[in-house]
Amino acid sequence: MSTEACLALLLDGPMQSWGHVSRFERRTTALHPTRSGICGLIAAALGIDKHSPQECAHLSRLACVRITTVKLDKASGRFIQRLEDYHTVTGIRRANGKVEEDSTVQTYRQYLLDARFGVMLDGPMNLLEEVAAALRDPKWGVWFGRKCCLPATPLLAGPPGNRDAVWRRLLERAGYTGDERLERFDHVLEVPASEPGADLIEDTPVGFGQPIGQRHAPRWIRRIPRSTSGSPP
Repeated sequence: MSTEACLALLLDGPMQSWGHVSRFERRTTALHPTRSGICGLIAAALGIDKHSPQECAHLSRLACVRITTVKLDKASGRFIQRLEDYHTVTGIRRANGKVEEDSTVQTYRQYLLDARFGVMLDGPMNLLEEVAAALRDPKWGVWFGRKCCLPATPLLAGPPGNRDAVWRRLLERAGYTGDERLERFDHVLEVPASEPGADLIEDTPVGFGQPIGQRHAPRWIRRIPRSTSGSPP
């Protein structure tokens, strides 16, 4: 049996976009990284082909990994902003799968600006070591939700290991002292469906190459705001 471990990622970039209800004409973004976005990033690094018959089996290996996302303040003190980009698109594919070459629609795509997040991945050591190796030398390009959203810094905060040590390294990479507690930050936890206050979103990737409506399974989360009592400034 593989030992449980933790791996931390630092997601820092001028633009990020994390959609979980993002289809057709309006492509919105959540305010925290999504599981589907993180798994998609890892899948690209590992070289998992979404058109391969084995894609679903490869993605299922990540199902045991628990993901916690943490909003990290910028050292500059700048607030996260949201940008909406306007496009017109010709030659669109309708919901029934038919492509209409002469049709044009308006589309709106949202991005987060000046955002920075920490991501804690908890799972088997051997799997996290494989993920870390892929992120150090990715087979395909990695990005934060969309191809135009490129990382500004290396993704890995360090090798996988003990959760407390990994958390400290992440904080130090982000410019903190390393002594801050998780409660000091806005964060999103994965929780059981029976957890009081749990929110349900369609955000567990099953297969990115599957038909629309079959690509994701439910995920239960809790959004926890930062505590201002008893935490360092």
